[in-house]
Amino acid sequence: MPDLATLLPMLILLLVIGAISGVVAGLLGVGGGIVLVPAFFYAFSHMGYDGPHLMQVCVATSLATIIVTSVRSVTAHNKKGAVDWSILKSWALWIALGAIAGVFVASRLNSTALQAIFGGVGVIVGLYMAFGRSEWRIGEAMPGQPVRGLLGGMTGFLSTLMGIGGGSFGVPIMTLYGQPIHRAVATAAGFGVLIAVPSVLGYLLLPVEGAPPYTIGAVNIPALVIVLAVSLNTTTLGVKLAHSMDPKPLKRVFAVFISLVALNMLRKVAGL
Repeated sequence: MPDLATLLPMLILLLVIGAISGVVAGLLGVGGGIVLVPAFFYAFSHMGYDGPHLMQVCVATSLATIIVTSVRSVTAHNKKGAVDWSILKSWALWIALGAIAGVFVASRLNSTALQAIFGGVGVIVGLYMAFGRSEWRIGEAMPGQPVRGLLGGMTGFLSTLMGIGGGSFGVPIMTLYGQPIHRAVATAAGFGVLIAVPSVLGYLLLPVEGAPPYTIGAVNIPALVIVLAVSLNTTTLGVKLAHSMDPKPLKRVFAVFISLVALNMLRKVAGL
């Protein structure tokens, strides 16, 4: 069993990570995973748990938190009648299948490959958050098959590789197909459960050598419990801040932050 000198810095870092991810999620309406994965990686690696499969632990633990936060979020949105259940139901199978495929691929990749994926896609997400326009359109209605299946599968697949809940992909896709932004955000909140449940079940069966203490499969239990306990409380603070200030410039600042984090991951992958 690790001694207190090992556990205490880990606990403090996790408390800080949970607090920040909750505020950001409530303030900007983005899933905590896009903050949690790089935060977990830098925290665990600086504590000496920098094995070749550390990113699997970060991704899996982030997805485990999303099971709870997604249920809470979609329930709150549904009370306001904002969730489009027809879209959610018609995409559910494809998103889940994409998530399962993502776990299969992730189990065969090392940290460097997963960092490259997170970094590359993270830059794209950051650029869209910074420069995307609400009036951009591909169509005026959600697509039918096979486009629906391809987009749903891609959302589940990439989200599982990155450890995020799907909103970063789902919201832009739905708005590009003519869905109002509030309905898109509310509906995408349900993507997290569809992505996280099958992927976490797979990650729990994936042993990771040299993982941080108390890791089951690829899911670190202390990180899961502490981050959930803290972030579920600080999210309300983020929501209050969002209603007291203009979120648009904040989203651009956050887009720059995410882009810099993603570029730093790509820098490390390149060995610079």
